Amino acid sequence: MLEIGSQAPEFTLPDQDGAPVSLSDFRGKKVVLYFYPKDSTPGCTRQAQAFARAYEEFRALGVEVLGVSKDSAASHRKFAEKYALPFRLLSDPELGVLQAYGVWQEKKTCGKVSMGVVRSTYLIDEAGKVELALPKVKPDLNAGELLEHLKQG
Repeated sequence: MLEIGSQAPEFTLPDQDGAPVSLSDFRGKKVVLYFYPKDSTPGCTRQAQAFARAYEEFRALGVEVLGVSKDSAASHRKFAEKYALPFRLLSDPELGVLQAYGVWQEKKTCGKVSMGVVRSTYLIDEAGKVELALPKVKPDLNAGELLEHLKQG
């Protein structure tokens, strides 16, 4: 994971509609950047739905929400449409951003070792620095934890 206070790596990735999205597009705003393993899987769906339910609260606090996985833009579009997700999902099939943010890691599942996305979330401040780094988040609690942090701040 990136260190709190460090500069968040700049990136440009396509969203679910193929439009380029850069971290620098949001300078002057806080950004929740959440990394998840795969569209339409149970945990990832619950996490996305929790962010969708809380989206207006995030917006009221001046915070943008972006989800990132290695899935294609087409997969993201289906996922976003199926669950009426109001925020953008970014596609990183080349793994460059996943690696830059330290979330592409070795995982053990049922005794098998493989590489994959460790569900993690960053809060990036208005100047593009890491304000909060949350490794191995729980899908159902992630959005609420971030809102609590933002309201206390």
